[in-house]
Amino acid sequence: MSTQVKRNDLLVIAGSSVGTVFEWYDFFLYGSLAIYLTRHFFSGVNETTGFIFALLAFAAGFLVRPFGALVFGRLGDIWGRKNTFLVTMLLMGASTFLVGLIPSYAQIGVLAPLILVTFRLIQGLALGGQYGGAATYVAEHAPKGRLGFYTSWIQTCATLGLFLSLVVILVTRTQMSTDDFADWGWRIPFLVSAVLLLLSLFIRQKLGESPVFKKMHAEGKTSKSPLTEAFTNKANLRIVLVAMIIVAGQAVVWYTCQFYALFFIERVLKVEGALTNELVVAGLLIGTPFLVLFGWLSDKIGRKPIILAGFLLAALTLNPLFHALTQAANPALAEATARAPITVIADPADCSVQFDPVGSTVFNRSCDIAKSYLAKAGLPYENETGAAGTTAQIRIGTAIVETFHGRELSKADFAAQKKAWDTKTAAALADAGYPAAADSAKVNKLMVIAIMAVMMVYSGMVYGPLAAMLVEMFPAKIRYTSMSLPYHIGNGWFGGLLPTISFAMVAATGDMFYGLWYPIGVAAIALVLGIVLLRETKGNSID
Repeated sequence: MSTQVKRNDLLVIAGSSVGTVFEWYDFFLYGSLAIYLTRHFFSGVNETTGFIFALLAFAAGFLVRPFGALVFGRLGDIWGRKNTFLVTMLLMGASTFLVGLIPSYAQIGVLAPLILVTFRLIQGLALGGQYGGAATYVAEHAPKGRLGFYTSWIQTCATLGLFLSLVVILVTRTQMSTDDFADWGWRIPFLVSAVLLLLSLFIRQKLGESPVFKKMHAEGKTSKSPLTEAFTNKANLRIVLVAMIIVAGQAVVWYTCQFYALFFIERVLKVEGALTNELVVAGLLIGTPFLVLFGWLSDKIGRKPIILAGFLLAALTLNPLFHALTQAANPALAEATARAPITVIADPADCSVQFDPVGSTVFNRSCDIAKSYLAKAGLPYENETGAAGTTAQIRIGTAIVETFHGRELSKADFAAQKKAWDTKTAAALADAGYPAAADSAKVNKLMVIAIMAVMMVYSGMVYGPLAAMLVEMFPAKIRYTSMSLPYHIGNGWFGGLLPTISFAMVAATGDMFYGLWYPIGVAAIALVLGIVLLRETKGNSID
């Protein structure tokens, strides 16, 4: 690759990265506003189920990403990197803008969530073709020996997209009351994406095709059947499977350290939304340069040791980091949990899983009454087996709050008794020191930002060198297809489902930290298999 190419294409590579920031902004916006989307599109079910459904709709976009990878990966290897860019950008941007115009559940009923999920699927398909193209495009412009550094800028785009979405949300919040934002203001960041879409399309149209693809095309060496060549060749398929394992580990670390941390602070620790955004933005600003740092370092010492070290650190320290986050963000909750732990004492036969997929279940058994209240309040609890046939109790420290059996009551009588019981339980929790929400004045802001920054270091370790590693794993003529599928299975299925799986685990067990065992387990498996199966790729030719 000539010096002339290196010098002239730097601006082109920067333009590719900027466009990718906007695409990730579109996708991350949904995750950041999941609480509001729950209220407007999933109000036909109970609050806990609605939030899980909102996360499932978020995950739906990830579930279809591998299919988008197959479709657009094939087009990218046949049709070219640039043209595929433009199609994925248009689909993502248009569907994001239209989310801001969907009528609520109260206005059109079940059509509202169905339309929302449809747009999520379109976004997921489009993003399935985005990453492989961006990483391949930048890598095929990169000077020899600087592949990790160049492609790490693509990796920062995901974090910068999240950062941009949080900034837009924060600015919108500050211009109106909390009630107005919850009612209609949350739509504005979606509508603003139209401006970003137009700017991104303008930038992408200025890009030239990658020199590697142009050379292959001129010599007639492009693949006629990328899917067949990528996935029926046993040697290439083995590499695809290894890549999938590594990406799965990267995905759970990255999503835990950014998305799940954001949800955890706002929903579980009940920190006010605007303050949550400010703290996360600050942590992202501090931590984002580490993506580039570790990409650069991987050019010196290799991709494998950095990525596997990130898996190890995450598996060992995510649990204590989230405990520290709880202490810093909501010290009153941490203190109350330690001083007066909550225990549900109930006959297991009286308990149901706190998930209602169709909105028809009435949690009116004594155990369900206790657990649904605590799940809705976001309070951690332990389970203790009670005698068969007994009425469930909530023990708060030494105080006991007995529930009641509501199955034999009429709907009106159950509602009245439940309201009175809710009031009594809330008073008992308040007496024990449990806060209804985090006190913003008592949030240790510097500590929260520091913890977020540490977790961003982990993100940088597993994600910064990743694009370079994936590009180096596969031959140029089937690169777009080969790397896109494992990336989007790993990120789309293992990472995209993380918030849903983790919060469902918390709702089922009552342990606010139990959901962390999912990313810790996946990261540990990826570490062990990566040590055995992953070969160092630094230095592999990509021409």
